[in-house]
Amino acid sequence: MSEIGSQSATWHAPAPDAGTTPQPPAEPWDLVTVPVRQGLEAVDILRRGSTPAVGPVVHDGACDTLGFLVPPGTAAAWDMPGSACTRTSGRGLRLPELPELPEPTGDTPRPAGWLLPPKDTDPVTDPVVLREALGEAARLIEAADGCH
Repeated sequence: MSEIGSQSATWHAPAPDAGTTPQPPAEPWDLVTVPVRQGLEAVDILRRGSTPAVGPVVHDGACDTLGFLVPPGTAAAWDMPGSACTRTSGRGLRLPELPELPEPTGDTPRPAGWLLPPKDTDPVTDPVVLREALGEAARLIEAADGCH
């Protein structure tokens, strides 16, 4: 499985869209990466909440992994099993640019893409709320997989 945050990636701007160009957050951010199934469940949980609160979400080119933008400093204390949090510290990573990830075989890179672009979301996802949503998503997946 490829992980967005752990790749040594070259970043390229996505193709311009018909709307306005999303503006990047005012400061650097960290990136929580999770398997796509758990991530999609968490996005649904976050968007269904009494106060929907989800920041931009990016997917890798193979759609194996989702990445949630979270506030800087989150990586220092992130310890949720089944996920990873990468500290970016503003190392040249800017929104709305997306990584170009190598194919598993090392062939031509494939671009990542936005599941939830910056202009459609909060600036970043609250890590406490994300942790709760990811835990709930894992429980839902476990229950669904146990019911066959």
